[in-house]
Amino acid sequence: MSGSEPTPPAQPDPADHAHFSNAGTDQAKKGHRPRDSKGWDGKLRLDKKVLGDGPTDAGAESEPEESEDEGPPPEQLAADEDLLEDTPEDEEDIDLVHLKISSIPALKLERFTKLQRICLRQNQITSIEIPESLAPTLTEIDLYDNLIAHIKGFEPFTELTSLDLSFNKIKHIKRVNHLKKLRDLYFVQNKISTIEGLDGLSNLRQIELGANRIRSIENLETLTGLEELWLGKNKITELKGLDTLTNLKILSIQSNRLTTITGLSNLPNLEELHISHNAITEISGLENNTNLRVIDISANPIEHLTGLKPLKHLQELWASYCKISSFAEVERELRDKEELQTVYFEGTPLQTNQRALYRNKVKLALPQIIQIDASELPFLPPLQELFLWHHD
Repeated sequence: MSGSEPTPPAQPDPADHAHFSNAGTDQAKKGHRPRDSKGWDGKLRLDKKVLGDGPTDAGAESEPEESEDEGPPPEQLAADEDLLEDTPEDEEDIDLVHLKISSIPALKLERFTKLQRICLRQNQITSIEIPESLAPTLTEIDLYDNLIAHIKGFEPFTELTSLDLSFNKIKHIKRVNHLKKLRDLYFVQNKISTIEGLDGLSNLRQIELGANRIRSIENLETLTGLEELWLGKNKITELKGLDTLTNLKILSIQSNRLTTITGLSNLPNLEELHISHNAITEISGLENNTNLRVIDISANPIEHLTGLKPLKHLQELWASYCKISSFAEVERELRDKEELQTVYFEGTPLQTNQRALYRNKVKLALPQIIQIDASELPFLPPLQELFLWHHD
């Protein structure tokens, strides 16, 4: 969820994550976490030029629910064209992607009596009109990248476990809190300014709200089953409203307006914290987050690594484009972390001041690691180690 930020290593192709609401596929294989530090944190790693900058007014309020002038109506699906003509009526999974569909009723979905999942990505749908007869079997609806402005039409679909409304024109979260079986809910890249309308969704496992207009973390208290919260590229200034989310494992809040790390003391199960591209000056407030395995502090004006001592299970530290300059401090703060395998210090004074020796000096300070920045480490001969120590 800036166009002048440095390009990080190993940025994945967004196409690798083209269907992030299928939560068990590509993301699971890749560790289910951001693999770059570019500031976007949703499961689609899109370039920020694509996402746009959102509103800049500091006092923006939630706008009334009303239709916008979207220009001429989209091209209509021809009435005599049946895109599902050859699909058997006992089909359980339908994908109709990028086909200029604007009318769901024209698809005549009511004929499919066993439908469990429907994906209508990248079409021109403005109105959610899925036949009520599908409600007993339908568990996943994917309407990513359409022209939907209002959340309507989900009243009968109480069996849904996954709903994707990303990349639409939605301003308000409404009429979904009766979907008690929802586990995955996606609102990436909409026009949402307030987190609301989610009360009672206690089975929700993850919610994606990246690239919206949110200024405050609020109204999440009842989401006690939440394990992943994605809030990248919003306007959030303070970490708060998280105390009841004791099952939270992943918190991603990159590219916001944070100045401090606070409000995490009641999250003992937190395993990943992605907080890059903010205005944080020091690492603090992590004393109770002893299960953290991954922390991404990249592109913050952080000069020191103090504050990481409690994180005995740390496996990955992403600190590219911070202001860390002391190899002695790297050794002092991180050498005792036996599970640490990966560090990113690209763009820090550690690298820019001694480019030729940088990687070897990091390895000497942290002999347990196997990866520095984007590359795994080569074998370092003992004589070279000795040379480096004597010429430090």
